[in-house]
Amino acid sequence: MDQPKWLDEAWRELGQRERPGVDDNPRVMQLYRDAGHAEIAHDETAWCAAFTGACIARAGLKGSGSLMARSYLAWGAPLSEARTGAIAVLSRGGDPTSGHVGFLIGETPDAVILLGGNQSDAVSVAAFPRSRLLGLRWPARDAAVPTGPVPVVNAEPTFERALAHVLQMEGGYTDDAYDPGGPTNKGITLRVFAEWKGLTIDAASFASLKAALKHIPDGVVRDIYRARYWQPACCAQLPPALAVMHFDASVNHGVGTANRMLQQCLGVEADGEIGPVTLAAAARCNASEILDSYAGERRRRYRALAHFWRFGRGWLARVDTTLAVARSSLARNSNENEKGPKSMSNENTTLSTQPKWWGDSLTVWGAVTTALATVLPMIASAAGFTLTPDLIREAGSNFTAAVQAAVALAGTIVTIYGRARATQPLERRHVTLKM
Repeated sequence: MDQPKWLDEAWRELGQRERPGVDDNPRVMQLYRDAGHAEIAHDETAWCAAFTGACIARAGLKGSGSLMARSYLAWGAPLSEARTGAIAVLSRGGDPTSGHVGFLIGETPDAVILLGGNQSDAVSVAAFPRSRLLGLRWPARDAAVPTGPVPVVNAEPTFERALAHVLQMEGGYTDDAYDPGGPTNKGITLRVFAEWKGLTIDAASFASLKAALKHIPDGVVRDIYRARYWQPACCAQLPPALAVMHFDASVNHGVGTANRMLQQCLGVEADGEIGPVTLAAAARCNASEILDSYAGERRRRYRALAHFWRFGRGWLARVDTTLAVARSSLARNSNENEKGPKSMSNENTTLSTQPKWWGDSLTVWGAVTTALATVLPMIASAAGFTLTPDLIREAGSNFTAAVQAAVALAGTIVTIYGRARATQPLERRHVTLKM
């Protein structure tokens, strides 16, 4: 079968898969290097784009240069019709920045069939719903460079908020002798930085690695936080408020410890692995209560650490600040999901949940007015003011009826308007009437 060279390269990797535990598949690690990302240290980092980029590079072309699947939407040229070996870009979930990329090798009326990497953690052939297909791409005519620059793909808003908070907490470069992490910049320790670059810290590399850490690019910082903390801790699958707290805890305590703390707060087995049971508990929990519990557990763990005497005040302040940021995320999410009352008020409107006195209710006064229009004639009669036929004729029966109808109408209008604008329950107050 006549097929493009990059597809030949892809078939050669069929069956290669990630290795569980600390061991890494060298064939998968070679994909990262061939795609231009030698800094990746472990094969659990999402690698569908690395597989695509490596196969394209082995065919003598230039890939997108990114490990983001959707970066290939700006690579090469678009195809109006399917072709064997075309680069297919798919959506993934509701996140507008996530995706999947692979090589098209077949199609059905309802699906596209891809040869791709990181499909069930392996290089495999799999079918995907056609509804997920975002685009098909082919090398540009010059067959060497993409047709335009790779767009900067923003991470999801919750990740951006959580990352901004963590970077604010971590600050810049430090090298405190009492800090077991050693030289650290923007929260990235020298050990983590060396692992990311695939290097070993020794007497020969220490000075150069330390100098490089001081000038670590923001893009590398972002990639490290996403790959080593955000994704392994499953933060994207948690409610936004919990995600903020859990991400900060994963960075500061370690992913495994943070996972167990979250599970303890949720009341599920604390095995350190975030799975369906933990995610289901997080989805149905009272986020506000869990945030308080999580913050309390973090404080307890900090106080048990040997260096609490030196860093304790800062650690506890970090928990307080993170809790406030998480609660603001909780409030933001609540406002975004709220219906009805939000559309009837502006940003400066404060809705109180406290009961209000019935005497302040337009609904109540409307009902009172309507009732008075009906019973006043009877009260007047009982008090000795009889509306005789002669009086009615003198005032004009039509005028009297019109006045009574107008009062009743006014009461009804006030009742309806008061009910429409009501946002608070009523409470009773003692009222003394002096005659």
